[in-house]
Amino acid sequence: MAFIQCNVTSEALGICCAINVLLPQPKWALGKPLAAKPVPVLYLLHGLSDDHTIWHRRTSLEIHAEPYNLAVVMPAVNRSFYTDQLKGYKYETFVAEELPFIVANLFQISTRREDSYVAGNSMGGYGAFKLALNYPERFAAAASFSGALDLVHRAQERTFGEPYRKDEIPDTFGNVDEIAGSKHDLMALVKKHTKAGTQLPRLYGCCGTEDFLLEDNRRFVACAKENGLPLTYEEGPGWHNWQYWDKLTPRVLEFFQLQRAVG
Repeated sequence: MAFIQCNVTSEALGICCAINVLLPQPKWALGKPLAAKPVPVLYLLHGLSDDHTIWHRRTSLEIHAEPYNLAVVMPAVNRSFYTDQLKGYKYETFVAEELPFIVANLFQISTRREDSYVAGNSMGGYGAFKLALNYPERFAAAASFSGALDLVHRAQERTFGEPYRKDEIPDTFGNVDEIAGSKHDLMALVKKHTKAGTQLPRLYGCCGTEDFLLEDNRRFVACAKENGLPLTYEEGPGWHNWQYWDKLTPRVLEFFQLQRAVG
């Protein structure tokens, strides 16, 4: 695969920002070009204290992804929770709307719903499900590795996983006591869409049994079951770390490949 480190100008953010991209590469020795049509894409999201380089640095992502003829786009969003921040930047708009436009025009990457997937770890797992539930028309499937899936609980307990500046969370979400029932509340989104009969992306979640976010994941799973939302979920030995996420990456890619096969 080709590994591209790219700096782009974002109109949504009003700043220059970095993305890393993995692209399928034609085999010169075989004289075989890539298919003419744009390739499917996975938007792979980082966690709270990381950036766009982390998946390529800390996992065997390129080895895992190569057999699937899949582009992988990894954006940097700082500590934004993939949100259009109240006082800050429009990272949700950037990732959900502008980024697909940019990469489709720079590279041979599809923008079709059936070719678009989103996944992430920790904050990125929250971001993946948030994007899937707020933009169900854009993604065929989404996956969360040890995601912070119960933001309402995190807000109530004031435990977002790491030390924060006093104003960081309010500047992102506004009044944290009003997260419940909002577009930031994944479980409220599940209830809203299943009640409305919305065609939602297929979801996959995983979490290690030693992870501090395990109960958050279990609450989301219970909500999905109560509301009849199809969700593939698994637990197993593991902590909130890259050893666990690297081990589960092939399963997530296989899940996405299955969705491509069934349409």
